[in-house]
Amino acid sequence: MRVSEYCGGNIVITHGNEIKLFAGNSNLPLARAIAAKLNTELGEVEVSKFSDGETSVHIGETVRGRDLFIIQSTSAPVNDNLMELLIMIDAAKRASAGRVTAVMPYFGYARQDRKARSRDPITAKLVADLLTSAGADRVLTMDLHAAQIQGFFNIPVDNLLGGPTLYNYYADRLDDNFIVVSPDVGSVNRSRKVAERLGCPMAIIDKRRPRANVMEVMNIIGNVEGKKCLLVDDMIDTAGTIVQGAEALVQAGAKEIKACCTHAVLSGPAVERLEKSPIDELVMLDTILLPPEKRLPKIKILSTADIFAAAIENVYLDRPISKIYD
Repeated sequence: MRVSEYCGGNIVITHGNEIKLFAGNSNLPLARAIAAKLNTELGEVEVSKFSDGETSVHIGETVRGRDLFIIQSTSAPVNDNLMELLIMIDAAKRASAGRVTAVMPYFGYARQDRKARSRDPITAKLVADLLTSAGADRVLTMDLHAAQIQGFFNIPVDNLLGGPTLYNYYADRLDDNFIVVSPDVGSVNRSRKVAERLGCPMAIIDKRRPRANVMEVMNIIGNVEGKKCLLVDDMIDTAGTIVQGAEALVQAGAKEIKACCTHAVLSGPAVERLEKSPIDELVMLDTILLPPEKRLPKIKILSTADIFAAAIENVYLDRPISKIYD
């Protein structure tokens, strides 16, 4: 039966009678896990490339009037994965899909959310416009690097929280020496929420960044001597910030250092830096597919399939997203 509303004698279809999940090539294991949690399978779609490198998409089943969820992280190769998503959305809308939600576990270009220098682009806004122009009716993502990106869209954006998954992992690993550490001032609010949830103190690493991807630690606000420190960040890219922060904690007398993040970008020298770092364990979520060669023994990956499946179900049933954290 179709889900509908009765308005002044007219039947208005609010969305299709069947949920459909499709996925691009960026993170198929996560997409399959989400589908399994929803007791369904991924829809039939062929995403490939023409001989000249252009992206080719063909949806192999009817989607007319259906409620579509297209799962695709815009991680590396960022431009290829973004184009896949845009073309899949366009294909779905041209096939008369009822409603299309772009499920983006990792939202690429999120760090370019403002003009840091004269004549810089605001690429996060550009990507928001591209998704809307392609035909997305809603975006479902996790831990946007900058919360104001939600305001770049003229369609609903649900920004899920990766924190609760991390809280649950550390909840039974606490003792009196445990302390949460923010790797920089920009991560203070995120780290404070983790510290409050775990019921432990917090410290802050004060730093300055002379240029992009180069970080210099200045001092540590708080006492970390003899403590078990947990560095908390939303993403780890080249790992410069997190590794230099860990080294500063060691110099300040920290006993043990762990780190966690939502998005493991791990580009450039990140893996080598992490391998040589004093970080004992790095816990990350699976919003970005980590290739086997980057899976160090100290890395532990937690699944986000449960939370995305619950969010997709609530969007489909027009229920509040906030209920999934209850």
